[in-house]
Amino acid sequence: MGVLPEVCVESKFDVVVVGAGIVGLSAALAAANKGKRVAVFERGAKATGASIRNFGFVTITGQQAGAHWERAMRSRDIWLQVAGQAGIDVIHRGLLLAARRSEAVDVLHAFHATPMGQACRMVTREEAARLVPSLRVDSVREILYSPHEIRVESVQAIPRIAAWLAEKHDVSFHWNTAVHAIDGHRVQTSRSLVHAEAIVVCPGDDLSTLFPERIGQYALQICTLQMLRLAANSARARLGAAVMSDMSLARYEGFDALPEARVLARKLDEQERESREAGIHLIVVQSADGSLVVGDSHVYGASPEPFARARFDELILDEFDRVFDLPRREVVQRWTGSYVSASDRTALIDKPADHIRLVMVTGGTGASTGFALGEQAIAELYS
Repeated sequence: MGVLPEVCVESKFDVVVVGAGIVGLSAALAAANKGKRVAVFERGAKATGASIRNFGFVTITGQQAGAHWERAMRSRDIWLQVAGQAGIDVIHRGLLLAARRSEAVDVLHAFHATPMGQACRMVTREEAARLVPSLRVDSVREILYSPHEIRVESVQAIPRIAAWLAEKHDVSFHWNTAVHAIDGHRVQTSRSLVHAEAIVVCPGDDLSTLFPERIGQYALQICTLQMLRLAANSARARLGAAVMSDMSLARYEGFDALPEARVLARKLDEQERESREAGIHLIVVQSADGSLVVGDSHVYGASPEPFARARFDELILDEFDRVFDLPRREVVQRWTGSYVSASDRTALIDKPADHIRLVMVTGGTGASTGFALGEQAIAELYS
């Protein structure tokens, strides 16, 4: 990464982590658990990217079968450990997958028969209504419940994890400090030169600052999404579990790989072409204040889309209204997010050198799989 100036090394660490999003924090935790002296460098004053502009939803059911699903299960377990120690509230647990179309019902049953669906169960409309009173159960054919998922408030959880790592694990955080170059074991930051035994680069959607030639070989795109927050203006808005709908069953890799999901996708392409082209599927979770987080859309390109589209919000809310009966719903917040996406992988750990790992979640599942991915990267470095 270029030649560094000959200046004095000001500090030394066992592990330097670049990036304080969920993947960077996960690598820092894994290194600290090995007794390493860890420093985290973050170019911003706080994490502001995909790690907080999301659902805070640790999703297991629907993740790609195999290693990615296993990473999600492992990450969920680490989330629960960290949440208890760092004072992070788990707001609700579980997931209801509400099938409105017969083709979606076929997907539910096919998934339920897979090893990933073994711990899930079909529930009655009455049981679903107790968990989610506003669910339009009369319009739902069948409902699958997954016990695996947890929901945290990302905008609070991410800084709490950082504070906990600093206090309890002696991780050194350097905010407003960009890393410009890495040469061997030397890390050039905007404030000083640092020496590290091992380096973990977690760039999020920054594809051009560090190791662009390594990143370029993966043909990555940037996915821009839109999300909404609905006011807590009805007691019926209480959620005892997260909710997804038919649109999710035709999108998530763990479902999409099933032959039944391809039939559903063709049906949705006919009936919901505009929403499908906008990459819309429905996820609804609840915050501690009772408000609902609703989303989302997916637009892919070489860079984040700078402007949100009002029509996408309308399409998201149209699907929400098909699944939920909340006539007085009120949008109180709107935002966009972006993450790195790849057509052929859900995550990558690249090896620029024996002592360096470049770690990226490439499918928008950082909250769901980041802890296990960071653990895997550190395990590789110290194997």
